[in-house]
This record gives sequence, C-alpha cells and structure tokens, in this order.
Amino acid sequence: MTNPTAAMLVIGDEILSGRTRDSNMHYLARQLNERGITLCEARIVSDQQARIVAALNDLRLGHDHVFTSGGIGPTHDDITADAVAAAFGVGLEIRDDARAILAEHYDRTGLELNAARLRMARIPDGAELIENPVSAAPGFTLGNVHVMAGVPAVFEAMVASVLPKIAGGQALYSQSLTINRGEGEIAADLAVLASDYPQVSIGCYPFQRDGAFGATVVVRGEDKAAVDTALLRLSTLFPEATA
Repeated sequence: MTNPTAAMLVIGDEILSGRTRDSNMHYLARQLNERGITLCEARIVSDQQARIVAALNDLRLGHDHVFTSGGIGPTHDDITADAVAAAFGVGLEIRDDARAILAEHYDRTGLELNAARLRMARIPDGAELIENPVSAAPGFTLGNVHVMAGVPAVFEAMVASVLPKIAGGQALYSQSLTINRGEGEIAADLAVLASDYPQVSIGCYPFQRDGAFGATVVVRGEDKAAVDTALLRLSTLFPEATA
C-alpha cells in the first residue's frame, strides 16, 4: 500500500523575516503521520500573489493534498484566497454562508462586521468551507488544496476539521536507538543496513553532548515487523546503543 502524499505551503513575510517562528509545519507533520499521509515537501513564500500561485500550482500537481497556512485574515496583505482563486482560474466573492458565520460571531461578541472583516468571507467558487471553532472565520478546501489560518491555535483547529474527511493510509511505525559514536564512524554500517532493509526508512540524527558526538538512528516503516527486525539488526551492530 502506498500512502497518500502531502505538501505544505506556508505563506507570510513575517515567517521569512524571522519575526514569527512557524510551528504549524511541525504540528501538521505529526498529525499527517498518524493519519498515514506522507508529508513530502514544505515551502515558505512571501505575500506576493504570483509567487503563491506558482508554488501552489506546482505543489497541487505533485501531491495528493496541499495544506496552506497564513494569509486569510482581514488585512490588505491577506491575499491567499485571491491567489488560490487565480491558481484554479475561478471567481472569488463574498459567500453567503461564510458571511452568515461571521455575522453570527461578531453579533455575539458585540463587534462590527465591517468591510475588513468581510474580506474573510471571500471564498473561491466551488470551495467547501473548513470549520473554525476558535475565531469563526472559515478556511476552505478547493480541489486538493486545504487553505487554513496561520495563527497556530486556529490552524490546529482547522486541521482537526479537515483530516477526518481525508482518506489516509497506514500510519508509520518508528523505533529508535541512540549510539554514542560520530556519524562518520557508523555511516558505512547504516548504508549496508539501509540496503538490506529497503522497505523501511533509516534516518541518522547527530548530536553533541558534553563535548562528545553521537547519533540517534530512527527506523520507520508501515510494516511493524520489518521495523523491529531492522532495529534488532542495528542493535547487534552497535550493542552499546540505548533505546
């Protein structure tokens, strides 16, 4: 079985300038892994429509799903909806169901649903709304593209709304061992191990502690038995390794 693939497109000058640290990719990767969807690629683009459109068209043609974060708020630089509409070649307008969601929310909170806030009701033609239980303003899905907010709490809530509607695959099983040797010392053995067990992924993640080098080796795969067998072989190669 081949798991569905996904890509993430993070949109926003604030990420690229270093003013904001992105946590959404980390969260999404973990959620997709549990769902059996392989996150293959992530990109960050600035608030420029042409760049967003180009990245979006490339990613949506190459993956089963694309998840975006950022750029669907009420300000002039929130242009993700415009870019998605342009990428798909469809219209963009304030939609009645999205307007109703916002109207109810702002009526309840005692705030005005002004022109700026109404920008968040602009939805590309043919899109399905994504529920936002945190701040009401919806995201949307168009084709295989899922458009969500950049604020982490809202993004996470939208992911929870979207994922149950998406067919997943086999969740990856992983095991790891920590080896107190440098990468250069264990690389040859790991290459042989990877060749002998092509059905699993073997990753090596180096560290330095108290002046000494080491590495954590992570074995991942859809087949638990294959992962366990490869890990056992790894433990025989490096008997001093710890879990």
